[in-house]
Amino acid sequence: MGKSTLNIKHLNKSFKVNNEKVDILSDINLEIKQGEFISIVGHSGCGKSTILKIIAGLLNYDSGSVMIGEKSIREPDIDRGMVFQEHRLFPWLTIRENVAIGLSKMDKDEKEKIVIDHIELVKLNGFEDAYPHQLSGGMSQRAAIARALVNSPSILLLDEPFGALDALTRILMQQEILRIWEKEKTTMILVTHDIDEAIYLGDRIVVMSSRPGTIEAILPVELPRPRDRGSADFAVLKKKIYSYFFKDSELLPEYSI
Repeated sequence: MGKSTLNIKHLNKSFKVNNEKVDILSDINLEIKQGEFISIVGHSGCGKSTILKIIAGLLNYDSGSVMIGEKSIREPDIDRGMVFQEHRLFPWLTIRENVAIGLSKMDKDEKEKIVIDHIELVKLNGFEDAYPHQLSGGMSQRAAIARALVNSPSILLLDEPFGALDALTRILMQQEILRIWEKEKTTMILVTHDIDEAIYLGDRIVVMSSRPGTIEAILPVELPRPRDRGSADFAVLKKKIYSYFFKDSELLPEYSI
């Protein structure tokens, strides 16, 4: 699998609703280098998740191009893994079996080693033979991340993966995904409504307009890791991002800096 740059050029996407065309994405241009962590933020319905599904090959697009290196993206492939807001584990399979589900045919011992390595990567040792209903929400998402990574994808797509978790578990999972990113060097693209999360995780933040979604800004996050959510620099960047959402309103949140 090629460890190459992802290039999106002049991407447009629409849907048919009641036989009428509804534009979802308009002229999206984005280059993501191998190993980057990109956060995408924007209003509900602006097309954030649509971008991820197009990159995953789950949706076609009207025009433009989506390329990984020299390869055009039009269908799913094991070089792209995806984690959704719900874990989407098969309830009748154990965690071991869920993680193994996407592996192609290979030697049984080799498959078992890969599965166990990824269960250890997400710190679910000892729960290999548990079923999804026996795990907490955070543990289930860890299993979903292991399943998405088991084929060593060049890109991991994260569609609000922590949105259903409680606040403390969400922070722990953010720390875990950073640990995995630093260890695996996988390109990660996160869609989130949580501005703190976008800043805490991302190398760059893509700010999208309301529908039809366009890219309003791409902001570098030049804060050292691990990032201090209480720092003045963090608050400055947070306010700058909010300014894009509230530019026509008097409701821009105030921060004491």
